[in-house]
Amino acid sequence: MDFAPGWVKTNPQRYKRVISSAGNTLWVLSSHCPANLEADKKAFTALCKHLKAIDSTEQTVIGIQIENEPGIYSSDRDYGPEAQAEFNSPVPAKLVTAMKAAGKGRVYDLWQHAGGKKSGTWPELFGWEAGELMTAWSIATYIDAVAEVGKATYDIPMLINVALLETQSRGALYSLPGQTYASGGGVSKVLDIFKWVTPHIDIIAPDIYIPDTKGFESLCTIYARDDNPLFVPESLGGTNMLRAIADYNAVGYAVWLRSPAADGSLPPDARMNINIVRCVASIITLLLKYQGTGKIHTVIEEEGMTTQRFDFEGYLGRAAFGQVQSFNRRRDQDGSLRGWGLVIQASRNEFYMVGDNYQLFLQPKAPPEKLLAAAIRNDYSHDPQAQYLSVDEGHFDRNGDFIVECQRNGDQISRGLWVESQIGVLRARMCD
Repeated sequence: MDFAPGWVKTNPQRYKRVISSAGNTLWVLSSHCPANLEADKKAFTALCKHLKAIDSTEQTVIGIQIENEPGIYSSDRDYGPEAQAEFNSPVPAKLVTAMKAAGKGRVYDLWQHAGGKKSGTWPELFGWEAGELMTAWSIATYIDAVAEVGKATYDIPMLINVALLETQSRGALYSLPGQTYASGGGVSKVLDIFKWVTPHIDIIAPDIYIPDTKGFESLCTIYARDDNPLFVPESLGGTNMLRAIADYNAVGYAVWLRSPAADGSLPPDARMNINIVRCVASIITLLLKYQGTGKIHTVIEEEGMTTQRFDFEGYLGRAAFGQVQSFNRRRDQDGSLRGWGLVIQASRNEFYMVGDNYQLFLQPKAPPEKLLAAAIRNDYSHDPQAQYLSVDEGHFDRNGDFIVECQRNGDQISRGLWVESQIGVLRARMCD
């Protein structure tokens, strides 16, 4: 509602708002109001015409988010007369057909738990969950209708972003639609509905503010589907961005950054986010080429971790944390110099690295007795390493060619491959 123009806000008789179960008018536009939909479609068509006229050649705008975190707070659904009539009407046959065809999923399970009836009203098919599911259907079909007229004007990717139920941003003790999260938004419970009824929407995109690894990965698993590429339009940033790219083939990732101080300085978390984005941007050529192939690997130093191991094609890998070989510097006492980065194995004997505060050691795969013999000869004090044809610092040009800026000498590569966010991309070509 806060995004709506004044002439909408001041005319609630025409542009109707959601009515709560207590009869209160909420500061939320109703998706059951035809006038709201027609006004949205007209405005969106005008926007798409404008974008096509000024930007269809350069294409600086690569996609459009329709609405922002749609859904209802302070009520599970709209209790106004139009919405109430729909609530007491038969569930659309399209939804029942989609549930039958799916045969699994959260929405299917809710339907089955309520008895699995072949037809009936929303409460008859979904029991006490009916309000949220009807709202999800209504909002999803509303936004898809807006997207349809927009794409007919200017066909570029379009998405819906989601305020997640898992975030529990309202601080309540339980997950309740309309209280702890926006009822009717594309949360995990109703994600299937959004995918079934939005053919003109390319991505349902989660706004992920969960910092812990397990919580983040569980959400990526939910939203990174065969029919829904992962895009995170809002986040806290950090190393989870690397996880999204390497492990879940994310096609986009946006980060909120705190503003600089009066003297222009940035807080530590902002500097880290900037460095991560810079490193990712430096290897976009490789990410686009190898996404989904299993060749992109995440390096992340978790709490208490000293080593991270990898199983590459033809090589065993080990990322070591705790000390950076380049300047032999030790981490701050608060442990803020965490290791992070990406390793891309472009071919068996060619590796690319970006990131900060880790060293990568490589060893050719060989029978165990040979690896053991090499370790014994070195008294276990050094990694039995692979041999390098060359190790180069550089960057990718506009044509996607790697440009060498500095070739490391023997002393610089004798104890592994180290990276720092300032050096750009490191390429290691093996000689075995």
